[in-house]
Parts: sequence; structure tokens; C-alpha cells
Amino acid sequence: MQQQIIKGRSGLVQQASSQTISLKEKLGYACGDVASNFYWRVFDVFLFIFYTDVFGLSPAVVGTMMLVTRIIDAFSDPLMGALADRTNTRFGKFRPYLIWGILPIAAAGILTFTVPDLDEPGKIAWAYATYILMMLAYTFINVPYGALLGVITADTQSRTALTSFRFIGAFSGGTLVAYLTPELVAWLGNGDEALGWQLTMMVYGVAAAVLFTISFTATTERIKPPAHQQTPIRQDIKDLFSNRPWIILFCLALIIMMTISLRGSTGTFYFKYYAEREDLIGSFAMVYMLALATGAALTPLLTKLFDKRRLLLILMTAVTLLSALFYFVPKDNISLMFSLQILIGLCLGPKSPLVFSMYADTADYSEWKNKRRATAMIFSAASFAQKLGGALAGGMIGWLLASMGYVANQVQSGESQHGIVLLMTLLPALFSLLSLVVIRMYPLDDSSLQQLQQELVERQQGGFKDARG
Repeated sequence: MQQQIIKGRSGLVQQASSQTISLKEKLGYACGDVASNFYWRVFDVFLFIFYTDVFGLSPAVVGTMMLVTRIIDAFSDPLMGALADRTNTRFGKFRPYLIWGILPIAAAGILTFTVPDLDEPGKIAWAYATYILMMLAYTFINVPYGALLGVITADTQSRTALTSFRFIGAFSGGTLVAYLTPELVAWLGNGDEALGWQLTMMVYGVAAAVLFTISFTATTERIKPPAHQQTPIRQDIKDLFSNRPWIILFCLALIIMMTISLRGSTGTFYFKYYAEREDLIGSFAMVYMLALATGAALTPLLTKLFDKRRLLLILMTAVTLLSALFYFVPKDNISLMFSLQILIGLCLGPKSPLVFSMYADTADYSEWKNKRRATAMIFSAASFAQKLGGALAGGMIGWLLASMGYVANQVQSGESQHGIVLLMTLLPALFSLLSLVVIRMYPLDDSSLQQLQQELVERQQGGFKDARG
């Protein structure tokens, strides 16, 4: 096929026709999020109950700790984005961090799930210090990994497909973590639950190291900043807050993350203390992850039928209704619990590919508006929103459980059980409903994106012609 070579988007010489990303590169990029979910999914599903039922902290202490530490860490994301945008190596700006971050994240994961022989104040200090270290290590590797999406390809449909592969990887990794973690903890600990958690994180550290290395070797950075771009950090931040689509998307991701984190962290409590089927925790989490992966896989097809904004409106409306319906499920109707969880997973599965693809679109918008590109700074918002949403959800879980009399490893009172049900059902439904209001404010539909991207191509073509004289 004959193709014309032009000066393409963002200073990169590209093919004028839509760039095709190979299956090998898509799978390689996805490996990075499989690796990340050996940590993130453990945090999302098991960390709260680990701190209360194994580590020995009260739910109020855990809720406050999660809020404080994640807010501290969330502000590291823009700094990491600024650092990554200013990194220049022969391997690119973002790919090297997939190698540099392996040892820090593995060590931090093991320390976070180590139960020290200390009194309560000492344990609290240990939990704060190791969890902050864990989240900083996660930021160090995950912000550049997320930003890599914005420089592999400029084509919006290819970005959506690549992001779908990424989150199929994420949810596949999450499925393994959700199902295998309780089994690994029991098997490796052989009756010592604290030791089982520590050894499980060692296993996950080795697996993540292999997968991050594959992601590094399989991907290529193609999009470069405009030639001679000046990169003062203050200007990057100013550009962010003048980027209306980014601001709306940040708020949207934060709200949806609260919906997801409330349900994810409460599911273990729900089955252990409300349904009284602790044996089903792994299976319940696994079918949810499989549903999320299926939803993510369907995203490229769905975006051919609806633009991203309209599709999110449809999906989050369904999540709102299904989460509210979950409140009325009797505690002995396990099959209905699983059915609703699968449907909610199918609806939430496309959310991550859509939102991360939309972050790449807001990077294009920023370059179009400001004639500067700060891809990692844009994508740091994704991690920031994830962590802040998780922090607020964690605080809410801890404080509500404490206020309703939760006691670890005991039969719960009716009030405590009702609090767990609210955290699993109506509270997530409320935040999902709020997301619908925010989605309607997002201004970048398919037609406006095509127009601004065409203007970027023409701008770069003009600059290339001028440079040639």
C-alpha cells in the first residue's frame, strides 16, 4: 500500500494514513497493567481487611490512614509527571521507568504486607510509613506507564484499541489476584496468615518484574513534543488548569473511582460478615474481574456505535440502577448477588479504556490550545484521581464501619451489617449518579476531536515546510 510520508503530529515524522499498532505491541503494553494489578487490585480488594483483620488496626484508624497517605501521595503524581516529561534517554521518556521502578515497587509491596512485632502506636507508624512508600513506588512506575499510551500512537481509534488491550490486561491480572490471593496466603502461610501475606507479595513482585520488562521491550515511543518546546513546570501546571476537558475528566475519574473503590473494598466485608460466605470472596471478586475484562474487550466495538461521551452516559446510568437494585438482594440469594455483580462489571469494564483514551485526547487539546505538549503531566491526573478517589472511599468505609460498631473477626451487629450493605450498594449508586452530571459537561466529542487533530497535522506540516525553506 502506497503511503505518503509527512511531518506528522507533535513533531514526529509519521505516515499520513492511520498508524496500525501491531498485536505484539498491544500485548506488550498490556503486560504493564497486568503487573500493576498485582499491586493495585490487592490494595482495592484486600488491603482494608488486611489492616483490620490481620494487622490489627481499628477501621477508623485505617480509614484515616488511607485518606491521609493517599492524599499525600496523590500530590506526588504531578511531580512525577513533570519529571517524566523532562526525561530524555535513548529508550525514550517513559519506557525506562518500567525498568527503574521494578525493585522499589517489589520491596515496598513486601514491607507494606509485613506485620511487625510492635505495640499499637508502632504498628500505626509502620503502616503509615510503608503505605506511603508503597504508593510512591507505584507512582514512580505507573505514571510513566500511563503516559506511554499518549506517545505510542496519535490515532484516536488506535488509542481506544490499545487502551482496551491495556485494561483487558489489567482486569486479567486483577482476576488472578482476586481469585489466587486468598489461596496463596493460606498455602504459603500454612496457618500463619501474616507470613502468608508477606510471601504472597514476594511472588507478586517477581511476576510483576517479568511483565514490566516485557512491556519495556515490546513498546515504542513515536510522538515527540514540538521542536524547541520550552518546559517550565509552572507553565505545565498553568496549561493543565486552562484545559477545561482535562478538569472535567479529572473530576469524572475521581467520582467513578469512588464508586469502584467503595464496592471493591467492601465486597470482602459483604461476603464475610453479611452473606456469611467467606469461602466465596475469591470467586465473587474473580467473576467481577472477568466481567470487567469482557467489558474492556468490547470497548472498541462500542465506540464504533457511540462516541466516548455518550457511551459513558449509557454505562454509568446502568451502573447507578444496578447498584441501587443490589441493596434489595436478600442475604441468602447468592446467585442474584453474582448476577448483578457481573452486570455491573460489564458496564464498568469500558470505563477505564474510555477515560484513559480521553486523557490522551485532552493532551491533544492542550497542544492545540497552548502549542506545548506535556503528556505525562496530563496522565498524572489519571493516577491522581485514582488515588484520591480511593483515599476518599477508604476514609468513608473506615469511618462508617467504626460509627456502626464494626469489630474485626466477630459476628457483626445488625447496624454494622447495614453499614456494610450501604457501602456496597446505595453509596456507590449515589456517586455513579453524580458522574452522569459531570459527563454531560465534557466538551470533546468525535467531530471536535477530528477537527483539532487535523489542525495539529496542518500546523506541523506548515512548520516542516518552513524548516525546509
